[in-house]
Amino acid sequence: MIEKGKKVAVEYTVFLADGTQIDSNVGEEPLVLVLGSHQVFPALEEALLGLHPGDEKQIHLLPEQAYGPVVQEAFKEVDLEAVPDSFRYVGAVLGIQDPAGGVFPIRVHQINENKAVLDFNHPLAGQSLRFDMKVIEVR
Repeated sequence: MIEKGKKVAVEYTVFLADGTQIDSNVGEEPLVLVLGSHQVFPALEEALLGLHPGDEKQIHLLPEQAYGPVVQEAFKEVDLEAVPDSFRYVGAVLGIQDPAGGVFPIRVHQINENKAVLDFNHPLAGQSLRFDMKVIEVR
């Protein structure tokens, strides 16, 4: 049975509220995590508690339980010259490297004559998500 501190292997498929599949590891290596170590959303960890190997569960997360709401302060206006030519269109996604070496996606939200509005929100901010989970192993 899944308890905090247990190592858990799961298969998952993630969907947007409209049913669009956005991620899955089915048919690949399962995701292995230690429950309670904050490797996934806390609400997802909580929903897995008490499950056993072979159990399947649909878990619905509100935006606040996943990537958060869209934050208006995360929209920044910059000079158009700051955006590379090949990314000067609405919807383009730039990858900016953070100090830890990870890549942070920034979406071009609007293009004006001399300015661009960039959206620094996570691409899934404001989205409700559905996780179809299957417990493969509990150690």
